[in-house]
Amino acid sequence: MLKDKVIIVTGASGALGAVVAETALARGACVAGIDYAPAQDPPSARRLALGGVDLTDAAQAKRAIDQVAALFGRLDALINIAGGFAFETVADGDPKTWQRMYELNVATALNASRAAIPHLLTAAAPRIVNVGAFGAIQAGIGMGAYAASKAGVHRLTEALAAEQKGKITVNAVLPSIIDTAANRASMPKSDFSKWVAPQELAEVILFLASDAASAVTGALIPVTGRV
Repeated sequence: MLKDKVIIVTGASGALGAVVAETALARGACVAGIDYAPAQDPPSARRLALGGVDLTDAAQAKRAIDQVAALFGRLDALINIAGGFAFETVADGDPKTWQRMYELNVATALNASRAAIPHLLTAAAPRIVNVGAFGAIQAGIGMGAYAASKAGVHRLTEALAAEQKGKITVNAVLPSIIDTAANRASMPKSDFSKWVAPQELAEVILFLASDAASAVTGALIPVTGRV
């Protein structure tokens, strides 16, 4: 269902982005990874890594996505994984954190989506998949800024799905805690077996990017593992 599709993965050097990109490649897709971090992988016929791209800047997002579409000749799916996390209480935290979370989580997805839409509209089965957060449904202690930004991703997903209905499907996954090295280090006493493995989340994301998900749009899909 992914063979020969051209897929952009933002945040492709991260723990989840890398798994999504590698799995899509293994299933025959052409994958372009866009990241703020420097590119590590050499380009090939089916792979392109664009590093040093600040997706909070709309102009940089457009240049990168236009470059991918020009290289591969089209764009079939955009997977917005780029983002960030901050844990701090409202009373003791920095108000600037709220703006930083908005920029990292909402603006990156917004700018990439706006840049991708003209290219996606020429594809046979175009897809946008965003990464929201289950924790944005009801924010807990220290989660205000992060949850608010991810709630913004949810509303962006719904708005885009309504605006592009019948043309582009737009969905979001809402993971709980993803089993990454960083999360294990920050919560060493947790039961990691209950968390969502990156590969498990990648399977849902790539289903939504595939032809099989043609009837799904505007969905916010919880992927909460065994929490």
